[in-house]
Amino acid sequence: MLRAQKKQKVFVERTDVQRYTKKIGKERLIGNVIIRQGKTRFYCDSAYLDDKSNSFEAFSNVHINVNDSVDVYGNRMHYDGNTRIAELFGNVKLLDKKTTLSTEHLVYNRNTKTAFYDSGGTIVSGDNNLVSKKGYYKTQIKTFYFRKDVVLTNPRSETYSDTLIYNTINETAYFQGPTVIRGKESTVYTEKGYYDTKSDFSKLTKKPMVMSSQQTISADSIYYNNQTTYGNAFGRVEINDTLHNVVIRGKLGSMWDNRGMSYITDSAMAITYDKKDSMYIHSDTLWMFFDKKKQAKKMLAYHNVRFFRDDMQGKCDSLAYNMYDSTIRLYTDPVMWSGKNQLTADSIHINVSGNRLDSLVMYNTAFIVSLDSLDNYNQIRGKDMIGYFRKNHLYKILVDGNAQTLYYIRDDDSTLIGIDLAESSSMLIRLAGNKINSINYVSKVKEITYPEKKLPPDMKRLKGFNWQESLRPRDKYDIFQKTSK
Repeated sequence: MLRAQKKQKVFVERTDVQRYTKKIGKERLIGNVIIRQGKTRFYCDSAYLDDKSNSFEAFSNVHINVNDSVDVYGNRMHYDGNTRIAELFGNVKLLDKKTTLSTEHLVYNRNTKTAFYDSGGTIVSGDNNLVSKKGYYKTQIKTFYFRKDVVLTNPRSETYSDTLIYNTINETAYFQGPTVIRGKESTVYTEKGYYDTKSDFSKLTKKPMVMSSQQTISADSIYYNNQTTYGNAFGRVEINDTLHNVVIRGKLGSMWDNRGMSYITDSAMAITYDKKDSMYIHSDTLWMFFDKKKQAKKMLAYHNVRFFRDDMQGKCDSLAYNMYDSTIRLYTDPVMWSGKNQLTADSIHINVSGNRLDSLVMYNTAFIVSLDSLDNYNQIRGKDMIGYFRKNHLYKILVDGNAQTLYYIRDDDSTLIGIDLAESSSMLIRLAGNKINSINYVSKVKEITYPEKKLPPDMKRLKGFNWQESLRPRDKYDIFQKTSK
């Protein structure tokens, strides 16, 4: 148990005039008054000393010399020598080295070495200026505790908080409630964390969000250094770009604002969305790049890319999405599915207009396959292909260079008429209902139609045939499935 505080007598160390006022039962002290209790001195122009209650009232130029570093000033004060509590009124200032607290009403407890105010206070500490309705200051540990409408301002930012703790030694603000930090280029929200004003470093650990004009970053926790503009985000990370309708999610992320780039990994997923349809993209790592106005300009997805959209699915090793021209580029063993068609090439470029599929270009060893029945496949092969979409469905394909087709011809009741094999330098193919409707040969054609039983077995597959339907993502959750070729 703590020992009871030994009562010390309050006595007059000096005064110009001292006389007892019988009417009020107190001593009147006038001029250069110094009252002492223990090692603490109280200064004022005049005072009433109550010897029986061991207390006094002080007036004008009131000053408490608490210790070597702390001084308290005010216009008027009541001090209780038994409780060792001073209550000051009017133009109150508490000075602690480079920190100044200003208020109109302050209670200072010498036992706990704590100052409390409840009528609004302003604290100046270095470059930081803090304002709140209520607060208290522990002089031993140099820490302020603020409540209600707390505002912290410095040349770099403005902070608004419900509950804030500020340490004057390390100049760090700790948040214990809803907090908003407004910087020059972004706004930060959190409900718990701290902000080191000297190093300009923030650690946000509860519902943190970093918001700019057209982008929001949220996570379970965010560490951010404003000086280096580098930050890390952990757990349920999300970057939302409202300008291009892109959301990126994952469990771990980093950002370099001065270089205009950020990345997300661990269950990384990007979503491009509109009112009608959304595209879901997964890869090991997702990178976002921004221009000088902090607007997203490019997204890169690296390794094990899989994506799903109602009218289009695919996989590849890496993907690039350019926001400026709305082009999606698939690299390294890309496979794309549209309706019943499987599309492959060395690389595939997809053009999107208004979040609708517009066209695609397939470079080198382009191949389109669709299942006819059981083990039979309609096939189109060529050097390069250009495909065109109407209402998100592939309806026209231009094959350029070494064009080849293998097509199962059927009548209206689906009865097989024959298998058509054709070769040409280029051809135009039209589709209806995701099936080949007609083929127009642009140049000289070599064409043979075989009855089903006459087709040589080694001609059922064009060179480079590779049916990969088992790897096709079936829904937005299937993009996370690891697959092997």
